[in-house]
Amino acid sequence: MKRICFFMCTVMCAVAVCTGCGNDVQELYVYNWSDYINEDLVVQFEEEHNCRVVMDYYDSNETMFAKLKAGAAGYDLVFPSGYMVQIMARENLLETLDHEKIPNIKNIDSAYVAFSLDLQSKYSVPYMISNTGIGYLADKVDQPFTPSWRIFGDARFAGRMTMLNDMREAIGAALKTLGYSLNTLNPVELAQARDLLVQWKKNLAKFEADQYKNGLVSEEFFIVQGYSGDLYQTMEENSDIEYAIPVEGTSLACDNIVMLKSSEHKDLAYAFMNFLLDGEVAAANMEYVYYLAPNTAAYPFLSDDLKAEEPILMSPSIIANCEVIQDLGEGNALYSEIWDQVKAAR
Repeated sequence: MKRICFFMCTVMCAVAVCTGCGNDVQELYVYNWSDYINEDLVVQFEEEHNCRVVMDYYDSNETMFAKLKAGAAGYDLVFPSGYMVQIMARENLLETLDHEKIPNIKNIDSAYVAFSLDLQSKYSVPYMISNTGIGYLADKVDQPFTPSWRIFGDARFAGRMTMLNDMREAIGAALKTLGYSLNTLNPVELAQARDLLVQWKKNLAKFEADQYKNGLVSEEFFIVQGYSGDLYQTMEENSDIEYAIPVEGTSLACDNIVMLKSSEHKDLAYAFMNFLLDGEVAAANMEYVYYLAPNTAAYPFLSDDLKAEEPILMSPSIIANCEVIQDLGEGNALYSEIWDQVKAAR
């Protein structure tokens, strides 16, 4: 009986393997930020297109770019911020998009296209728009709480705060605090921002761009610099968490979907881009990630609760207090140098 059972199992496994081979399931390789897509929608796309979406994650634009430049191969789609799209296009990494293969591109809200920095959507289509601010535990800070980047200089919270492990965001917060543009190329202004950031660093548990969310929920951290959608997600798990945009101003970013020139599954990549731009899909995605998808077809499907959240829907008053991070060309090296000095400081 044991031999018979073993034989039957072997046969069944062989049949399963052969059946799987016959399905010819394609795989789409996506490189994205973590917690940045509704997994149910991914499953829906996989079922509709008889494919498998393989996700890999990064925690900053610079991390992603460095990996690709170092020779990482196999990715089809990536989700960089606007300034990084400019850099990747200049480095000849991106496919020029065929709009006829993305019919849902018509749903993009023209009011937000400028934030993508790719005005003709030559290389990218807008995915989500966010701002960067302060997440904090309301019962751990003085009330009423005036949101300011200077909170990171408050030694009372030493070891209980984090800032983003992202040179443009961290340096940008210091620049805005000093009243400067977060795209400045003025060496004096950058040096002042470096010195301020080094002062803040003494109070930080670390620079962190991924796990800070869990740390805030568990109350390991009291105050964090973070992305709006990330911090709204944490509110679902800890009702004491609040989110605020600093009075000095902050960054506004449009993350985009781009196709790598080296993509080996271009038709499937186009299909996924078009799927994400569908109105109902974009609305369901927004309700999950808590970022704004600039998609006119999505707005009617949004819940009243989401529509009431100003930082998510980006009211004009919030946009007026934000600045878009730009590609600075050769000036990017100045920020890298400042960032290296901040990281090396004790």
